[in-house]
Formats: sequence, structure tokens, C-alpha cells
Amino acid sequence: EGNNPFQVVWLNDDTREHYLSRVRQMADDSGKKYAGPVVFEGNAPGNVRENSTLEQLLGAESVAATSGVVHAYLGAPNSIKGPTEAAFRRQSGNNLLVVGQRDESALAILAVSLVSLSAQYAAGKLKFIVFDGTAPETPERAFLHRLCSGLQHHVQLAQNSDAEQVMAELSEDLKNRAEDEAKAAESPATFVIIQGLQKFKKLRFEEDFSFSLDAEAAPAPGAQLNDVITEGPAVGIHTIAMVDNYNNINRGMSRKALSEFEMRVLFQMSANDSSSLIDSTKASNLGLNRALFYNEQEGYLETFRPYALPDDGWVESAHQSLGRLMG
Repeated sequence: EGNNPFQVVWLNDDTREHYLSRVRQMADDSGKKYAGPVVFEGNAPGNVRENSTLEQLLGAESVAATSGVVHAYLGAPNSIKGPTEAAFRRQSGNNLLVVGQRDESALAILAVSLVSLSAQYAAGKLKFIVFDGTAPETPERAFLHRLCSGLQHHVQLAQNSDAEQVMAELSEDLKNRAEDEAKAAESPATFVIIQGLQKFKKLRFEEDFSFSLDAEAAPAPGAQLNDVITEGPAVGIHTIAMVDNYNNINRGMSRKALSEFEMRVLFQMSANDSSSLIDSTKASNLGLNRALFYNEQEGYLETFRPYALPDDGWVESAHQSLGRLMG
């Protein structure tokens, strides 16, 4: 019942080869670069090398002027279209939340996002603050640090012990931008990336009824992060948070902060958690190498294949391309 009969014209071998040769010649004569054939591999992860849009960004002579929108590439689509992407603008709600227990896929999304965002900003126009939740002395931490070392933009790597200082500086930056529109426009775009929100206890938001006896005490890092999430996008400070499950989202952030993540990536999870995050149980039916991208503002839900973790060769090539672009 799922089949749709259709008819095609039969061509003999000689005729088919003749027309294929003509198509090839027309493509060559046009001088244009066309994408390769689309091959759907149902159970395989996406391959970042097949992202022609990102390859064009990295292969450009210089950084193209942005139209106020930059894109972080998440994976390969399940339809004939461009790569699945999160679009960031300077407006409320432009934050990205990645939820699920697929550590390697989440790290791959982070890695490709870092590279793709780096390729869209000129030198001095972008800053990353990365809360690194990878375990010490693991291949994952080594990979993330190696990737960040060649991005050609300012990258601040932070651990749980750095939360107070980092959030205090970020909170001050947010305050200055909010008070001065000209300063906000001139300030570099800032992406606060939290890799494993559940691992950063100091960044947890405390409810309003919790209080301190010290009236002079500085705001808690969790409260400052809450302000960054809710007020930051409008002045160029975006948050990309990765967390393992819905319960830890409830423990880690306020309801208002959660509502400010209008872009969400979901890996396989329970029907209840899926419904709580995107008003749909579709994430409960996802298999391996599948994820959902939900864009609340534009009102669509897309299934895609997250990228496999890029190999060292691709990382080195990306570093060289970014070095040329910034040079």
C-alpha cells in the first residue's frame, strides 16, 4: 500500500549514454559547481565533508558579509535540501538546546557549529565561551581542545571552578550592552556553549524562594546565566546548551529560560519528555543516528542525521581554511 506505480520512458544503452554525455558537457560548459548526487543511507550518520555549503564558506577568499543571520550546521537532511541548520539572529529566543544521551553526536554538533560559525565572522567579531563538560584526560576533551585551538577567534574554555568569574564577566558585558545600543552593535557576537549542563552545579538556577543572608553577596552564577539566556540574544549573546535529559533541564534552568530556547535538537527519548519539549512524541520513535530539529519561531519540525565526529584530517583542513580567511 506504500508503493506508488509510475511509468518511465525506456532508453537503449546507446541512447542513454548519448544523453548522459550531453548533460555532462552542458554542466562542464556552464562553469558552475553542482552538488553531487543525493544518496540516502538510512542507518549511517551524516558526513560533514558532504556539506557543500560549509565547504564553500571554508573555501572562500574572504569572510562574506553577513545579513544579520549566521548558521550553525547540525547534520544531513532526510530530504533533498540543504543541510539542517540553526539560524542565529540578534533577537529574543535565538538560543539552541540539544537534549539526549548521544554524547558523541552532541560533540559532533558542537564541533561543526564552532567551525561553521567561525567561518562567518571576520577577525575580532566573534567570541566563544565554552564550558567544557568532557571528562579529564579523555579523547573527547583532547578533541575539543584541539578543535578550539585553531578557530582563529577568541575562545575561553571554562570548567566548573571558573563559573563565578566567567559568569560575572559575562553578566557585566550583558549589562553594558543592554545600557548602550551603540556598544551592543559594535561588540563581537558571543556564543556561550555549555557542553553537559548537568555537570555544572554552579550554573544551576535556584528558585526565587532561595536566598542568602549576605545582602552584599554577588548574584549566583545560575541566576546570571538565566539573565544571559533570557536577555542576551537581543544584544548578540547567544547560548548553546547541551544536556542529557529533560529532568536535568528542570533542575538546571528556570521555566522562563527554557522558553527562550526556540531552537531545539532532540535525540531519542521517552514520549513524555519529547512531548514536554516539542509538544510531540516523535522523538520517542527515533533510532540510532537520527535526531529532530524543532524551530518554535518558524513552526517546523525536521528529522535529520547528525554528523559523525569529524576526523583529524577535516579538523586540520578547517583550521588552515580559517587561518587563511582571517589572514
